[in-house]
Amino acid sequence: MYLDELDRSAWVQLGSAATDKRSGLRYVSLCSVDTAGHPQARLVVLRRVETAARTIEFHTDTRSPKWREFAAYPFATVLGFSAEVQLQLRLQGRVRLHGPGSMLATKAWQNLPHWTRVTYRGGPPGEETDCETPEELSTCALGDDGEGQSVFGLLVFKAYHLDCFQLGRPANKRSLFAYDEAGTLVSGRWVNP
Repeated sequence: MYLDELDRSAWVQLGSAATDKRSGLRYVSLCSVDTAGHPQARLVVLRRVETAARTIEFHTDTRSPKWREFAAYPFATVLGFSAEVQLQLRLQGRVRLHGPGSMLATKAWQNLPHWTRVTYRGGPPGEETDCETPEELSTCALGDDGEGQSVFGLLVFKAYHLDCFQLGRPANKRSLFAYDEAGTLVSGRWVNP
């Protein structure tokens, strides 16, 4: 496989993960740096991919630590692995925040099912809840969907680098890619796995 084909294939895999809930790349690690300079990582759901622009969209509660982290330091790493195709993708880039009331957040909110909107009601992520059992979590959050929308935001990650690691026989393959501001592939090279 040639480098441009490998790059294209990696982005096809990411794009299909945004719509295929069974894709191994559907849940990826989004890594940031907190205000104390410590690395932070969490699994997030890949929501939308714009291949031409090299962007990936994630949803979040604007009261979450990651929102504050990216507001202070917008650089991020996204790490995903698909066991089905034995592919690891590590992307480095920048995050742009789109808060409540922004055009992108409003449009994304309108497309969310009710059960997903419920997760944004109630208190901030990580805050202790009044629920007494785990089963009550979906019903004891106060507020309505509109309240959830007031804390719903988008993280739009723009990739500038991709480290693509393909496990396989007779040999593993690893390649590095770089993109410009427009998302155009500007370089690709093979490296030792």
